[in-house]
Amino acid sequence: MSTPYPTASVTGTAAPIAAPAAAERSTPTRAPAPPKLVKPTKLAKPRTPLMAQPRVQRVVYPLLVGLVLIALWQGLVTALELPPYLVPSPLLMLKTLFTDWAALGGSLWVTVKITVLAFGVATVAGVLISFLFVQSKRIETALFPYAVLLQVTPIVAVAPLIIIWVKDPMASMVICAALVALFPIISNTTLGLRSVEPDLQSYFKLNRATRMQTLLRLRIPSALPYFFGGLRISSGLALIGAVVAEFVAGTGGQGAGLAYQILQAGFQLNIPRMFAALLLISLTGVALFALMAWGTRVALGSWHASENSMD
Repeated sequence: MSTPYPTASVTGTAAPIAAPAAAERSTPTRAPAPPKLVKPTKLAKPRTPLMAQPRVQRVVYPLLVGLVLIALWQGLVTALELPPYLVPSPLLMLKTLFTDWAALGGSLWVTVKITVLAFGVATVAGVLISFLFVQSKRIETALFPYAVLLQVTPIVAVAPLIIIWVKDPMASMVICAALVALFPIISNTTLGLRSVEPDLQSYFKLNRATRMQTLLRLRIPSALPYFFGGLRISSGLALIGAVVAEFVAGTGGQGAGLAYQILQAGFQLNIPRMFAALLLISLTGVALFALMAWGTRVALGSWHASENSMD
């Protein structure tokens, strides 16, 4: 009876084949379990110092410069013993602001109301005119010089005519201030509507987009940075136009603005009150600019490079 495996011959010509071991014939062992994944610990972000934050710097640095200038002003007035009717001290100006707030506060409200109404009228009219310009290059070429003519014409020369033609004093002053604030919105918005990437414009034409679709989905988003830049300029010009219109109109009583308070204080040589009215006008202009800057950050902060810069 032969064995299942051949044995080696005496001459050694055939190598013996060993029988498989019992361990090799057994069931293979399980693979080792994979090591447990250790979650990486989150590294705490380095905390930026308070004075190194851009938001804090935008507020603190101007305040420091202002405090230094006010201290220098107060020191010079005190050291040189300048009379109040020539140059009032900052302390006297603030004291006059509080004591005469009943008259100055009402005048401030009138000036702010004229400014806001004029700014709204200029914004709506400027955007509509820009939409008209962007529809045809011929329309823009024919009408844009008249917008420039409106800008270079002194409002002091036009305001008396508007006040004569428009019987309502409030409406006439709003129109005068709106004319001053109109051109920056027209210029910036038109430039923004024209500043469209050629590739995107070709893509819209390739997909047969209508004029309205191109305007709403391509031109308006591209024009938003320019538009908000125009708003920041126009808000200050609306305030200037309102003050100039009040000077020309010369309205008094309860409907008087800060310009009338300045004129009246000049006639009475009440220089501290004049400086207090000028301070209110300046603070109103700063507040309008800050409001427009905030609106720009809200509208563009999440996607436009001008509001996401790290510098």
